[in-house]
Order: sequence, then C-alpha cells, then structure tokens
Amino acid sequence: MEVKIGVQNAAREIVLESSQSAEEVENAVAAALEGSSKLLKLVDEHGRKVLIPAERLAYVEIGEQAARKVGFGAI
Repeated sequence: MEVKIGVQNAAREIVLESSQSAEEVENAVAAALEGSSKLLKLVDEHGRKVLIPAERLAYVEIGEQAARKVGFGAI
C-alpha cells in the first residue's frame, strides 16, 4: 500500500510502501491527530519505522493496494 505524507514546512512529501492495511494506517493517523499519540508511527515494507510529529502533519494520502506486475514488455 502506498502512503504519501505531507509535512508542514517541508518541500517534499514522504512516500512509503507499507504492508499495513488502509484501516491500520487510517487508525494510526486518527490516533495521532486526536492527541492520544504525539507521533504518527508507520512501518514500511522493509520493516523500517517512520515517525512524524502529529502537529506537523499536513495531509496523508492512502493509496490502493498495488498488485504486483509480472510479465515482459514489448521490445
């Protein structure tokens, strides 16, 4: 699942591929924004943790689960 995170006062967005479900990402964002957690904590496909201060979140875009592409292209 691709997740794009906009951070205030940052020129680029954070893009990561996460093995978490859309519901898990949404719940993590909601918990960070309601104040029960001061950080948005996500884990990417390789097990790396991404921590973002909740007060710096501009937006979070949760993409569709991407199917793995298999095959060969035309030459």
